[in-house]
Amino acid sequence: MLKIVLDTNVFVSSLLSKHGAPAQVLTAWRNRHFLLCCSPAIVREVQRVLAYPKLRDKYQLTTAHTNALLELLRHDTFLVSGETVIAPTIPNDPTDEIFLICALEAAADLIVSGDRHLLELGTYANIPIVTVTALLERLGGNVTGRDTG
Repeated sequence: MLKIVLDTNVFVSSLLSKHGAPAQVLTAWRNRHFLLCCSPAIVREVQRVLAYPKLRDKYQLTTAHTNALLELLRHDTFLVSGETVIAPTIPNDPTDEIFLICALEAAADLIVSGDRHLLELGTYANIPIVTVTALLERLGGNVTGRDTG
């Protein structure tokens, strides 16, 4: 099974558009098409972004929506410590390095992001960094239900 790290923007976008590509990625995860790798730092980052008042107001995000996602991240992922120290890799946005650290610790197969700082790297420690669309193409068409064969 693929081990994948998702960037914060994928989680947030999945809540903002219930039928968009990021929402399909989260559906694929919940349907066990891949193993989601996460760290406490990623959970905190998702929580921080989802707490933005403008975001919550504009998209009517409720505490129930955000808590449900955070609980899944804490309890239904391959959780790594996220404490590995790496050489500075993303000088324009060093906070994105939490995703690289998680991928390294989890020996992930992919990092999925919409963030240009991550996508510009292309790979990190031989782990490809791809878009949501590229992941969905790799997973194939059946991401809304479990494989039957």
